[in-house]
Amino acid sequence: MLISLGCRLEFHLPQPTPLIAMLNVHSTRFNDMVQQDDLITYPRTPISGYRDGFGNFCTRMLAPAGNFVMSANGAFRDTGQPDPVDLLAHQHEVQDLPSDTLVYLLGSRYCDTDLLSDQAWQVFAQTDPGWARVQAICDFVQAHVRFGYHHAKATRTASQTLAEGVGVCRDFAHLAITLCRCMNIPARYCTGYLSDIGEPLPHPPGDFAAWMDVYLDGQWHMFDPRNNARRYARFLVARGRDAADVPLTQTFGAATMTSFKVWTDEACQDAG
Repeated sequence: MLISLGCRLEFHLPQPTPLIAMLNVHSTRFNDMVQQDDLITYPRTPISGYRDGFGNFCTRMLAPAGNFVMSANGAFRDTGQPDPVDLLAHQHEVQDLPSDTLVYLLGSRYCDTDLLSDQAWQVFAQTDPGWARVQAICDFVQAHVRFGYHHAKATRTASQTLAEGVGVCRDFAHLAITLCRCMNIPARYCTGYLSDIGEPLPHPPGDFAAWMDVYLDGQWHMFDPRNNARRYARFLVARGRDAADVPLTQTFGAATMTSFKVWTDEACQDAG
């Protein structure tokens, strides 16, 4: 299966503004690339790239004053299969975890483990450790949080999501990540493209999605607390402790977003 994906973001900037963008598909999908999703700016602006502490590719620039556009358009091969499942994946004891996973047990900006630890153990202590426990956490989040774009709030933490009972995909992810960490399961925040392939019509407007990876049985496994289902054609852009580590755009000055478009579509034919 060939997937065409991309985005177009438009801003109005009152003055020249430093900007960092994370909008390119993650390097873990480079072998699937058919058309590179280069970041293009209008007006044309000098850009440079670097990798952050989590291995994400970031683009930095000084965006000019006025109307400013960033866009990317690429094509990637995909297996055409839903997200993988490993029902037998076991949970590690903390002392057996690799050292580089331990940071994903700690609290972070939006994942306030200190406020949810007692409740997590009360609810999930009797669940089977491993895949079943993570699935129970996702089921719990689905049952206690109502999705709606009008509920978006940039400062909402995991404990606030549970208390308010509403949120968008990042809030679902933050709450599930926090509960996993409380149960000694390393969990990290992921953002990227997610297609509507196989989903009933009508499809909502395109958007970037948020989900989580959890460390079980010696590797990272993907879970989607927002949809709580295995989906098709998912493409990682960036990952970190929570959304604070992976803003799709970070402006260092006043900026007004005037247009936002994201697409992830099955192409008519495979280019090769």
